[in-house]
Amino acid sequence: MNAATPAEILAEMRTMALAARAASRQLLASATDARNQALLAAADILHERREALSEANALDMQRARENDLDSALLDRLELTPARIDDMLDGLRQVAALPDPVGAIRDMRTRPSGIRVGKMRVPLGVVGIIYESRPNVTADAASLCLKSGNAAILRGGSEALHSNTVIAAAMADGLAVAGLDGAAVQLIQTRDRAAVGALLGLEGLVDVVIPRGGRSLIERISKEARVPVIKHLDGVCHVYIDDGADPDMAVAIAVNAKTHRYGTCNTMETLLIHQKEAAQLLPSLAKAYLDAGVELRGCARTVAIVPGASLATQEDWGMEYLGPILSVCVVDDIDSAMAHIARYGSGHTEAIVTSDYLRSQRFLREVDSASVMVNASTRFADGFEYGLGAEIGISTDKLHARGPVGLEGLTSEKYVVLGEGQIRS
Repeated sequence: MNAATPAEILAEMRTMALAARAASRQLLASATDARNQALLAAADILHERREALSEANALDMQRARENDLDSALLDRLELTPARIDDMLDGLRQVAALPDPVGAIRDMRTRPSGIRVGKMRVPLGVVGIIYESRPNVTADAASLCLKSGNAAILRGGSEALHSNTVIAAAMADGLAVAGLDGAAVQLIQTRDRAAVGALLGLEGLVDVVIPRGGRSLIERISKEARVPVIKHLDGVCHVYIDDGADPDMAVAIAVNAKTHRYGTCNTMETLLIHQKEAAQLLPSLAKAYLDAGVELRGCARTVAIVPGASLATQEDWGMEYLGPILSVCVVDDIDSAMAHIARYGSGHTEAIVTSDYLRSQRFLREVDSASVMVNASTRFADGFEYGLGAEIGISTDKLHARGPVGLEGLTSEKYVVLGEGQIRS
């Protein structure tokens, strides 16, 4: 069979987008109960098909190993029984969330007598482009559906079998609720030209959200002719302050790095106050080395931890997505915040401190999408924030920032209520 031509791929993408646009209009008019019914039905259908999903995932894992995918990508790709359970729970949690669509706020009466407010409305058609993690198919589709948006999904080719099973369950759930199955569509072709075609569909696709590595997101940001919600890197920091509780500091710093390596909210650089370094670094280093984490540190770190190698300039801005950690001893909180401002990616930063005023300075002055006090960076997640799920994490400063849940998939329009007023 001959490969599809660029013109044929563009035509296919336009057809999908037109169907999604029609489905989005139906969703806009649909009742909350109907969208919730679709989500709950999809969860039940996916539960019934979990054996088929596991088999599909096994095929994806086999192909990924044959293609020599690294361990971080394999971890993202794998659907364990627990991760399937989490996916099903996520669908049900999103169904239980309050519906933001149609909510009106800030209604006020003007001198003319008109009443002016803002109504929350769906964005319309959302394109989601992602790699490896098949659970994103369920997360993205559920959030789009609940917020009244149609979704066009383009998962990585390495997860195609898994994504196909999940997307089919979502479409079947829509049918149970009497809604248009075109509200959730999965791009089946592995041809990369499909992404380019999707990115150029001005007027048909309202926003694109990429989830994946830097090269993917850079390409999408460069080529897109539609708005993009994105983050490039997750260079996250934990700063252990002078006087921090030592047990808390060790627990948070170890969890932030070793809980999972291949996620964007994993700590990549540990900053520690010079007064705490001699006491805490040896026990931290032992915990990291026991977990198989390679340490790359500044000169002061290497002097305290002989097992650490000297970090290069590139290490401070590196998103490792693996068992490597940069460690820097800093003079004070100002030095820590300056380091974050220079090398951070604006994703997630945490301070471990017992000083209230310094914690408030950190919250106010660190310019990242999530800033934490005495908690692991691994909490920067839609589920943990009570969003039910997330469609992605944004380090942009306009429209949506941080984990993007239901409200991030909506915008607001002004609504005006009058009683016959005319402007004089």
